[in-house]
Amino acid sequence: MGAQLRVYKRRIRAITATKKITKAMEMIAASRIVKAQRKVAASMPYATELTRAVTAVATGSNTKHALTTEVEAPTRAAVLLITSDRGLAGGYSSNAIKQAERLTERLRAEGKDVDTYIVGRKGVAYFGFRERKVADSWTGFTDSPAYADAKRVAGPLIEAIQLDTAEGGVDELHVVYTEFVSMMTQNAVDGRMLPLSLDKAEEETGAKGEILPLFDFEPSAEDVLDALLPRYVESRIYNALLQSAASEHAARRRAMKSATDNAGDLIKSLSRLANAARQAEITQEISEIVGGASAMADATAGSDK
Repeated sequence: MGAQLRVYKRRIRAITATKKITKAMEMIAASRIVKAQRKVAASMPYATELTRAVTAVATGSNTKHALTTEVEAPTRAAVLLITSDRGLAGGYSSNAIKQAERLTERLRAEGKDVDTYIVGRKGVAYFGFRERKVADSWTGFTDSPAYADAKRVAGPLIEAIQLDTAEGGVDELHVVYTEFVSMMTQNAVDGRMLPLSLDKAEEETGAKGEILPLFDFEPSAEDVLDALLPRYVESRIYNALLQSAASEHAARRRAMKSATDNAGDLIKSLSRLANAARQAEITQEISEIVGGASAMADATAGSDK
């Protein structure tokens, strides 16, 4: 076998093995998307009703609270960035990081200092490589987050929003995550969690234009908001984590399908080159045999004379 043909066969074997791996990863990601979508759907009713309750308390009282009250001149904001722990998901993490960078630039242009909180090893590695300060980070659960993970992430953020900026607190809380639209579309988005925009909350809950009933608060509206604050932040972060997990699996499935298709095309191309090399080798051998036979015939004819 010629050297060129051996090279082609070796490359075909290597790419075939890679194709099997990418195909398996594609199938695994496809199976996980359905589970992630179900979790997103299951989390929505709780988040919607909780937002509706917060809206009712905010509109039914004049209490000033970090959950609903805008600071006149905000000077500090916290940004929670959600990325992935693993790669091979196309531009999933890089798109979220770019969205966070744009948000950070916008906040700084408004004269606000920004504290960055990160979920996922990809985001941590990005900021670590650039030696940029991170307020806190969490890893190890991005592909299948639980509510306990959301509570763990929400703890430092809730503490920061309740402190004065002079004590290291923040005036605003933003989150950057990847919204799952469909199997083919996932968008990196950002949104402000706190203070809660009542108009936006009414649109999300479908209560825009509704006349809310009157409420009596026990022991007080402020205590009710204190109790709702951690639940609201946890539910919003949990929903963002679930949306991001579904988006990560969809992006990985799409990336692995593309890799599998490309591997198949490359195998076809190399197979054609290998066949051409084999044909050339066979042709050369036939030419050598024919040439040798002719030489022997000529030699025999000369000896007979």
